[in-house]
Amino acid sequence: MTFRNEDLPALFHHTDRAAVSRQRESTRATRAQLLFLVVAATAAALPSTPRIGSLELFGLVGVSAYAGVLAVGARATRRRARPQWQLNRSAAEFIKSLSWRYAVHGLPFGSDAEDPELAYRTRLEAGLAELRKMGWEDPRELGLVPRDGEITGAMRRLRDLDYQVRRETYVRDRLIEQRNWYRRRTEASRRATALWSWSIVLLTCLGLLFALVGAFGAGPAVRVSGLLSAAAAAGIAWNEVRRHHPLIEAHTLVEQDLAAMMVVMQTTITEGHWPSAVYETERYVSPQHTDWLARHSS
Repeated sequence: MTFRNEDLPALFHHTDRAAVSRQRESTRATRAQLLFLVVAATAAALPSTPRIGSLELFGLVGVSAYAGVLAVGARATRRRARPQWQLNRSAAEFIKSLSWRYAVHGLPFGSDAEDPELAYRTRLEAGLAELRKMGWEDPRELGLVPRDGEITGAMRRLRDLDYQVRRETYVRDRLIEQRNWYRRRTEASRRATALWSWSIVLLTCLGLLFALVGAFGAGPAVRVSGLLSAAAAAGIAWNEVRRHHPLIEAHTLVEQDLAAMMVVMQTTITEGHWPSAVYETERYVSPQHTDWLARHSS
């Protein structure tokens, strides 16, 4: 049997799409603000320009760029794109993890559970209630997702299969798939880190060169040095926003934990210890665990 994301509840799919949409919105807003600031610095660094009436063209460009920074920031604050991105991502991963635990008899939905469906719905509502307290917008309350689809037919079919099939399905479609995802994200972060690091070094070296030239009294060189400094600062800010370096370490550690758990699940794990092993694996892949590793990485 295979169990894919398509087999998860509709509530997961809605929150996952909302998280992706809000992430893109938040990222675009930050990128636009940084670009506007670089444009403003460029306009300030350029020499005198043709005038439009009593206004200088590049001065007007600078004013427009700073106004753009304020407008984008105000819209992002009003839309709460970043908080809603994080809340929807937490909701999506919580639903996904809970669904997998129910389907393969992970804690607290082991084979000895008296009413696993009731326990699943109780846990689901309790977790989502905590997210609503923090401002998460429940799509069920807006009529966007029906309330009667928390447990899918595929989840019930997988739960009804014997232990060997459930174990093989979980290892292949959840553990290995998640491990590969962390590996891909690590490689993408490494490439992005290398690109931005070298770009920042290049801009800083050019800024140093023009600053040395400006030290001997060359006026235009001083202006170019300021522009390069603004561009380098924007690159550093963008790199920090994307958190490439801490995520490399966090994702690498999670991948190692999943690799070790995969060996255990395929060799020494017994059916009696299976529910706790699934619970531990789901703890490794939770966003909270990744964020904790990223914050405490060296």
